[in-house]
Amino acid sequence: MSERAIVADVTSPRFDALPPLSLYVHVPWCERKCPYCDFNSHEARGPIPEDAYVDALLADLEGTLPRVWGRKVVSVFIGGGTPSLLSVASVDRLLAGVRARLPLLAGAEVTLEANPGTFDRDRFAGYYAAGVNRLSLGVQSFDDDRLQALGRIHDARQARLAAESALMIFGNVNLDLMFALPQQTLEQCEADVAAALSFAPPHLSFYQLTLEPNTLFHRRPPALPDADLAADMQQHVAARLQRAGFARYEVSAYARDGRTSAHNVNYWRFGDYLGIGAGAHAKLSFADRIVREVRWKQPDQYLRQVAAGAPCMQSHDVRRDDIGFEFMLNALRLSEGVASSTFAERTGYPLAIVARSLEEGVRRGLLVDDPTRIAATELGYRFLNRTIELFLVDAPQRKEPTLARVALGESRS
Repeated sequence: MSERAIVADVTSPRFDALPPLSLYVHVPWCERKCPYCDFNSHEARGPIPEDAYVDALLADLEGTLPRVWGRKVVSVFIGGGTPSLLSVASVDRLLAGVRARLPLLAGAEVTLEANPGTFDRDRFAGYYAAGVNRLSLGVQSFDDDRLQALGRIHDARQARLAAESALMIFGNVNLDLMFALPQQTLEQCEADVAAALSFAPPHLSFYQLTLEPNTLFHRRPPALPDADLAADMQQHVAARLQRAGFARYEVSAYARDGRTSAHNVNYWRFGDYLGIGAGAHAKLSFADRIVREVRWKQPDQYLRQVAAGAPCMQSHDVRRDDIGFEFMLNALRLSEGVASSTFAERTGYPLAIVARSLEEGVRRGLLVDDPTRIAATELGYRFLNRTIELFLVDAPQRKEPTLARVALGESRS
């Protein structure tokens, strides 16, 4: 039988074992919407309905349990918005409810995103006591002018205080920063890198600021560094962190001593994840299909829909024509890529369905020429969008939108 015939016969996935499972919990409120933010976040105009929202999250999770029965959870990530707006009591009740409903692996990573503008030492210590064992702190910059340009609610002093206290309390901390900020110079970028390193965190995230649709910055673009200067900044960040002992294991993620983010690595290796909360996305594998879901985005509407027993706004099975692109969209972000066998293990399809795209990537010098590994070359990593596009299948008759969200790691709370 020819390879073409084999590919044509494959219409649905078949799993020998289901991928690892994570849980993502979305908290949609923030004190103020940042002008660059395209995440599902909403300014809290008054007290947020914490008790009702935690009730809804646990009811949402309860309704999902039959689809993941018996599967252990490898990580939990509470993102937003600004989850650190929640009280300690709410986070404690949420995590207790999660543990009562899902079997978490021993020592599972439990991350909470926090904004330095909401920092309170007692609150952070309370989160740790409640079971949060990793904090992702949305610093963005240690420069007051840059923070003001980004519309952040904190200043550099608060960022430093929050970073210092977070590391003392949690130890396992990610500091989240950005570069190519409005009117930022290379020297200012270098100062941010030096400031971040002064805290000796185990993990750093550095993203280039991009102007995303449906944001204030997209409608009213600020003056940003040009492409050459932004590239110089990225090269400086990578080189300086490498000299400091950090390994760049993903496009924007750097870890020291193997302290990678277990939750985000599961995304990038095309693992499964439950998503609960307003606007949360989910990817779940079954014996013969992969399903993507998205929850209702508006918090009030989400609360009403959960009460009605219908928290999911939209779901669809991932088509065979889309699976190669969706897998590579995540896996190729990893600097080392993934073992070739991971494709079949995580998608349920044979690697043969993307063989032509792999061959083309090798021919163009964008993918490594190694049958045991799927990874971008240095050139392919530099032009990652172009590399990933090799796996797009032209499907003009597609009726349903793809619900896949690019896994960007920490969400810049």
